[in-house]
Amino acid sequence: MELYSIVIFILAIMIILSAMADKMKLPYPVLLISAGIGIGFIPALPDISLNPDVVFLIFLPPLLYDAAFNISPQEFKTNFNTIGTLAIGLVFLTAAAIAVVAHYLIPGMTWPLAFVLGAILSATDAVAAMSITKGLGLSHKTITILEGESLINDASALVTYRFAIAAAMGTAFVFWKASLEFIVLMAGGVLVGLAIGKLLHIILKVVHKNDLVTISFMLLMPFVTYLLAEELHVSGVIAVVVLGLMTARISNRAFPEKLKQQSRAIWDIIIFLLNGLIFILIGLQFPYIIKDIPADMIFPYIGYGIIITLVALVLRMARIFTQQLNLEQAFKKGKGRITENALLDFKNSLIIGWSGMRGIVSLAIAIGLPMTLGDNKSFPERNAIVFISVVVVLFTLIVQGISLPWIVKAVKLPGTHPKKLHSA
Repeated sequence: MELYSIVIFILAIMIILSAMADKMKLPYPVLLISAGIGIGFIPALPDISLNPDVVFLIFLPPLLYDAAFNISPQEFKTNFNTIGTLAIGLVFLTAAAIAVVAHYLIPGMTWPLAFVLGAILSATDAVAAMSITKGLGLSHKTITILEGESLINDASALVTYRFAIAAAMGTAFVFWKASLEFIVLMAGGVLVGLAIGKLLHIILKVVHKNDLVTISFMLLMPFVTYLLAEELHVSGVIAVVVLGLMTARISNRAFPEKLKQQSRAIWDIIIFLLNGLIFILIGLQFPYIIKDIPADMIFPYIGYGIIITLVALVLRMARIFTQQLNLEQAFKKGKGRITENALLDFKNSLIIGWSGMRGIVSLAIAIGLPMTLGDNKSFPERNAIVFISVVVVLFTLIVQGISLPWIVKAVKLPGTHPKKLHSA
């Protein structure tokens, strides 16, 4: 089967299953992932390997841009304390916790390799959470926190992964250097996003009378921004997020309603196709990766993956409920800028905690692991790390994906969000 035929086949399956999921009242990411696993075992189908560079360039920029474009700036600012806690502090904490568990649990997992696994699985994927809970009436606060977290945590995870790989390659880890590099990456990403956003504003002033050209520039700029930032060795993720926030301000002030509707319609189709492809591709990777695992190690590795999943989930739940208490205490004492609107209740905390699924970024990072070390020796335990990462991704998406809508309905979160939002 030729490549373009496979792509058409997968797209057709994705669209059909998405329609079926609505009829079956089943979260469509779960159905698509299951279908991807089944398709991957078809004997006549060639191996479909996922190129990490393609994932980061084709999937990540538009999803991040769309989420940043739609998020409420005021609510983002109000809940920034919680967002920052989850997107930065919890990412580093999760990477460390998984590293400890992996080092003492998995044979042959040295500290550097354990931190590589922890970094891969440190960031959550709000694309899955938002796709699964679509139409279930999440509150504004919950949506803002989940999407705000997803806008930042990918950058934190990628930086953590970069340091972990360097340690696995034999480079000494120096905390102050790592902290400085993290700041430079983030600040550089912000500057690139601001610069491209300003350039886009100038361009749109010139071409604003031509709707098609205007929309085309808005579609193109996330990819340009991400590529430019990565070429400058700063955070492409942060650069795209800043661009999305700036473009949203430009759109609200200058664009007529007709242009907004045209742009929204195009973006809805793009995001729908990208989301669907992501979940099928995640499922497709399992049969491909399992071939590299010895038969007697498949079930032990699956067990390790489940344990790591539970550890990450418990840690996330503990952190979000601790954050709830911290916010309440800060508000009572009048410290900081914590307002009443920033406070969390049990219902929001439970949903946010249970939405800690891993997804396409974790999968892409895992598959992108180097094949060899600096001395041309094979990367130790590479197959085990990749396989366990895929198990965690699948387990969180399927098990938490099936149970999340039930939890949302059970707690009956007040307040609905009328807009269809996406995130990465």
